[in-house]
Amino acid sequence: MQKDLYEKIIGFLLGASWAIVLFGALITFKIFIVYNLVFAIILTLAYIILSLFLVLLLDAFLVNKERLKEAKKQTKLLEKIYAKHTK
Repeated sequence: MQKDLYEKIIGFLLGASWAIVLFGALITFKIFIVYNLVFAIILTLAYIILSLFLVLLLDAFLVNKERLKEAKKQTKLLEKIYAKHTK
């Protein structure tokens, strides 16, 4: 199946976002472990939750693109059916 440029960019951004979530959580934990273990865990969880929200946002763009594509297919089909029955 051929992907358009939009889907390729969103796919790349999703992959990069997952890498940022993983490495960012590790770096956040390592930076704040010096102060307190509980504080480091809380900040790392906050970072992960915020980052995953942004990943979900990117995924929502991809889902909406697919929904638009399906709606266009259904519209063409309904136009064919309507044209067939109005003759």
